[in-house]
Amino acid sequence: MTVVLSIVVFLHVVGAAMIVGPWIANMKNPTVGPRQFDGAMTQLATGIILVGLITVLSKQADSGVQPLDTNLYIKLTVKFVIAVVVGALAFVGNRRRKAGEKVAPGLAHGVGGLALLNIAIATIWQ
Repeated sequence: MTVVLSIVVFLHVVGAAMIVGPWIANMKNPTVGPRQFDGAMTQLATGIILVGLITVLSKQADSGVQPLDTNLYIKLTVKFVIAVVVGALAFVGNRRRKAGEKVAPGLAHGVGGLALLNIAIATIWQ
């Protein structure tokens, strides 16, 4: 089961790369790319799956996975709210781009910047 956890973590990181990579690549001409929305949905889905897997694995004595505590639930809630906002912004930006409209730089930077903030929360917040 820990192999499944590792695979889901890998997919979660790939989702983050799908959002932040295009944002950095298009920093001079900011827009929302088609894969950024896909990355946001990957992040949301794998994040929810990770919480479930960690909850299940923490109940198994031999898994070595620590149970979620109150502080971690707060961290995960903050990350979830940010991920939903990133997904909504990516959806709006993607729709505008598909319609041939100009994507506002603030919208594009909101998608990438908030995704980067979520990565920082994941790695820095203990």
